[in-house]
Amino acid sequence: MKKITLLIGIVFSMLLTTNVNAQKIYSCDSKYDADVKVWVADSKYDADLVVCKVTSQYDAGDNNGLWYFCDSKYDAKKKIFFVDSKYDAELIIYFTESKYDAGWQKTNKKQLMY
Repeated sequence: MKKITLLIGIVFSMLLTTNVNAQKIYSCDSKYDADVKVWVADSKYDADLVVCKVTSQYDAGDNNGLWYFCDSKYDAKKKIFFVDSKYDAELIIYFTESKYDAGWQKTNKKQLMY
């Protein structure tokens, strides 16, 4: 019984630790260094993901559109490159000021940010 309780505690603490390492993003200068090529849409209805920039890494979400931009690529979970054309992009995003508007519009590209 103690082993099961200990195992449940370990699994629970691992889940909590995973959520702390959230959606931290680094903007690369080269598309070759990036994990995902991103284009910024003018309308949220054209976007795959609506993104809200947060000022603290602790406010960042776990693949829900709340992004914290890191100063170092080593601190980031994902490295992105902003492309000039939506046809060169793997992911189309729209920036919003509201955390409540952030989220996936089209979930078929959700795996790009895991």
